[in-house]
Amino acid sequence: MPVAAPDLLSMIRGLVALPSVSAVQPTWDQGNLAVVERLADWLEALGFRCELLALDDPRKANLVATLGSGPGGLVLAGHTDTVPYDSSGWRHDPFGGIEADGRIYGLGTADMKSFLALAAEAARGLRAQDLRRPLVILATADEESSMDGARALVAAGRPLGRYAVIGEPTGLKPIRLHKGVMMEAIRVQGRAGHASDPSLGNSALEGMHRVIGELLAMRAGWATRYRNPQFAVEVPTLNLGHIHGGDNPNRICAHCELHIDIRPLPGMCLHALREEIDAHLARALEGTGLGWSSEALIEGIEPFETPADSRLVAAAEQLTGHTAGSVAFGTEGPYLNKLGMDTIILGPGDIAQAHQPDEYLALDRIPPTLELLRALIRRFCIDVPDPAA
Repeated sequence: MPVAAPDLLSMIRGLVALPSVSAVQPTWDQGNLAVVERLADWLEALGFRCELLALDDPRKANLVATLGSGPGGLVLAGHTDTVPYDSSGWRHDPFGGIEADGRIYGLGTADMKSFLALAAEAARGLRAQDLRRPLVILATADEESSMDGARALVAAGRPLGRYAVIGEPTGLKPIRLHKGVMMEAIRVQGRAGHASDPSLGNSALEGMHRVIGELLAMRAGWATRYRNPQFAVEVPTLNLGHIHGGDNPNRICAHCELHIDIRPLPGMCLHALREEIDAHLARALEGTGLGWSSEALIEGIEPFETPADSRLVAAAEQLTGHTAGSVAFGTEGPYLNKLGMDTIILGPGDIAQAHQPDEYLALDRIPPTLELLRALIRRFCIDVPDPAA
């Protein structure tokens, strides 16, 4: 039997109290099943039909909760996982949901369990028969690590709605663009030998020197080919983040590895960029006798863009008084767009509080967020002038 949904702050505290760290490091990685099960109990009590969609890891699942029926409608989406934490840096209990100084503190308050509680509160009192188009609350797994929850939704290919709002921390300003994320490993294989005679080996470090020069030339070329003034950093970036090679000064280096981070602009395809990188590597090392390989360290997040003339973008701009902008961080937006939804990123937290000790949500953000969500629900689920809209 569904458990009655408590008041809003109790819902926030209840979600924060359930640890749901996701991380690429197995010792930190946890499940989110307790979070989505608790949220499903509350949403069922509010009249939603709830489905838990299991992932390959039995500790993890997505939640799709639907009020109303039919095509189209609005999706209010958020991830249920958090980043790891160091409790020694916190003044407040990371799982306590402590209220102090006009804030509620806890892991996930800004990023972004609070948004799921706010979405449930905004729907409180609505009945399925009140809606001309369905309202969906979507809660995903593993956004902070592998994006496996969002990837599973895309793989299933099941329509969820026509419009989606992801409540990531944006300070209640709508976002319609963000850059993608790539993290790549480049490896150069040479031949070891005594350092006293270069002819005895083939230096992978010297080969990597060639590679780095080629990568920096490629980056400069991107800056002339790709530019978007809607971003604070208008060009795609390539960062040389980590390098390791060799084992001793008196040995010719046999192996060198470089890790790079790339943030492509909307319109740049990850697959095409990987092909371009490989072409530059081949050119840099042609005729050297060195071997090389490249590997994606993460699958990568595609750049995200929803058209400026989208009905959802226009509504968000009108309701918030802010022109839809861009952010540098990645979200599940590209995946929801792949499911046929116009998507914006819009939530009450601030990115400056995300991934920080003593993460918090300012309590004065709660009333305007509820007002905004209720207005969006009315516009896209209730006051729908044309059944085909």
